[in-house]
Amino acid sequence: MKHRIHPAAARRLVEIWDYTERTWGGEQADRYVEELFAELDRLAESRHRWKRVERPGFAGVFFARARHHFIFFRDLEGGLGVLTVLHESMDIPARLREDTSEDETSSA
Repeated sequence: MKHRIHPAAARRLVEIWDYTERTWGGEQADRYVEELFAELDRLAESRHRWKRVERPGFAGVFFARARHHFIFFRDLEGGLGVLTVLHESMDIPARLREDTSEDETSSA
């Protein structure tokens, strides 16, 4: 399944890999990021796991938990549009606004 990884999501995935590599090594970092990508494929096939973001300004945005991260995405034909991937300890609402507004300005 093909997914569109938006710029903020790509940056967050690199941050996740970097942190995991520094903490647990490169092999673990590779495995964890691969698990996140595998989760995208599972999510695309399992709409019942999607939760709608219930905040003004986020129409059509869904999220799902993947271990210690939340994946935020839109439903696209043939895959998911991954907006960002945020750690559970982050200020989720603030980071989500920041990452999605960045995507809107880069595509304008």
